Amino acid sequence: MEKLVPKEPRGLVVVITGHGKGKTTTALGLAVRACGHGMRICIIQFMKGDLYSGERDGVKKMDCAIEMHATGKGFCGIQGNPYPYREHRQNAQDAAALAREKMASEDYDLIILDEVNNALHLKLVDLEQILSLIREKPPLVHLVLTGRDAHPAVIELADTVSEVVEIKHAYRKGIEPQPGIDY
Repeated sequence: MEKLVPKEPRGLVVVITGHGKGKTTTALGLAVRACGHGMRICIIQFMKGDLYSGERDGVKKMDCAIEMHATGKGFCGIQGNPYPYREHRQNAQDAAALAREKMASEDYDLIILDEVNNALHLKLVDLEQILSLIREKPPLVHLVLTGRDAHPAVIELADTVSEVVEIKHAYRKGIEPQPGIDY
């Protein structure tokens, strides 16, 4: 099968936001697609880190150049998360610095900032930090930003924005999160 090559390759900024389930899953789908093209991928999770999530082990099992960093301590202020705001903020600041470092290295074709929109909404990172990451992105690097409540300025700078809308969720029926589907 012939691979298509764009006449003018360009790294895109993609935002996946909304209140529906599937934002991280969509970004991981992009990582699988990029893997198929032999691309080098870095995933930085801004909020996840203190609870097990299947994508960590799934990525390890893939025969791809995927580097994953779970830098967070869970979702700040919800689900009984025990960590104080200052720890969440420090972890998010560390994740933003790591993102800048990985992007500047030019060792990656795709960088995914998972839940960065949430981190921004919660003021764990600052708007200017994220906007400068987007503006300073190397021309051929694809940058994906996931999470609820994407800031309008982030949306404005993006090339592609998708909103995941919840129509129905098992959790609302009292069904607890299921491995492989919810985490």
